[in-house]
Amino acid sequence: MWEAWLVESAKGIGRLFLTPLLYWSVLLVLLAGAKRIKSERLDFGIKIYDLFSEWKHTLLTAVLIGLVLSAFTIGVGVVLSIPAILLLSIITILVSINGKFSFLSASYTLGITYLLLLFLPELAKQLPFLQSEWIGDINLSGLVSLLALLLFAESLFLFRARNDISYPELSLGHRGGWIGQHRLKKMTVLPFFTLLPTGSITSFADYWPYFTIGGEEYSLMLIPFVLGFEQVVRGQDPKIAAVKMARSTLLLSILVGLFACLSIYYSWASLIGVVVAVIGRELINYLHRMKDEAKSGFFQSPDQALKILVVLPNSPADRMEIEAGEWITKVNGRKVNSMTQYYEALQTNGAFFKLEVINKAGEMRILQGAWYEGDHHGLGILCTSTPHYKEKHNIV
Repeated sequence: MWEAWLVESAKGIGRLFLTPLLYWSVLLVLLAGAKRIKSERLDFGIKIYDLFSEWKHTLLTAVLIGLVLSAFTIGVGVVLSIPAILLLSIITILVSINGKFSFLSASYTLGITYLLLLFLPELAKQLPFLQSEWIGDINLSGLVSLLALLLFAESLFLFRARNDISYPELSLGHRGGWIGQHRLKKMTVLPFFTLLPTGSITSFADYWPYFTIGGEEYSLMLIPFVLGFEQVVRGQDPKIAAVKMARSTLLLSILVGLFACLSIYYSWASLIGVVVAVIGRELINYLHRMKDEAKSGFFQSPDQALKILVVLPNSPADRMEIEAGEWITKVNGRKVNSMTQYYEALQTNGAFFKLEVINKAGEMRILQGAWYEGDHHGLGILCTSTPHYKEKHNIV
């Protein structure tokens, strides 16, 4: 028996390279990174973060979550068909083909897959080219169980976003002025094993596999599930916004999980669980937008200080642990409330500089240091201002 498991595990890893999601995930992060860098150059005149920034620092967490998912799918016995996996791949590509991660929540990708699989058998009766043998049986309870676990994983990545970078942008406000905002954005690939309804693995317990679609022999497949989120934050600290959305997503995963458990006894509960997942995710996004838009711009500078929109990586400001959302009140003893005043004040003291900074808790810090060759001319601090491309071409 163990020999069969080892052979099928090796085959399952090999099948990973036959899945279009693996190659799409690489292409998607390249598209998203290139699009972001172009926007950074237009807004600020420089590239702020590297091409693969949206994917960085996710590997370890993704592998750990993938192991937990694999333990569940194999331990309980979740069997998915090849058509279901292919349909999931197609939907994932379609909802992210614009290079955005907004619809890479499992609520959308796995939820839409569930709904299509639910109605495909009826559709097959009307369309001759959709053969019922190709569609096969559908493991709806298994899909909803996976959906609940993947929403839980999404909440974990949102919780991690409070310690991760977010991406600054400039947008035109309702009153015609330029407003600073941040985009919470991350994408990862969760690799986990699922059972296929053909192979050399046989049942090792009376209950196993629990979520089956028929058959007595199974094989393994390593699925690269693409998970992501993207949300604009304008009226509050992005780190706080990430935690709020993480808590809401965690509660949604628990609620969907309850319906997944109920679907073991009542099949209709799986449909309710999917509907709750889709509507719940939309509600989370809607409430965030409404609350965020109702607040004044978080990155707008007050009259007596300069609000920091972003600190460039590996810059003097980054080394001094200055953060986005803090205020600069004085530079070399001179009060500043605009980028023009800031740059002028920096040039008044030769090779040294002194900053007075108020952190998010309202506490004053005095920071000072020396200029080094290659340092950014603004210490690596960027604030809300007219976009670079408009200043460069004198566009009003």
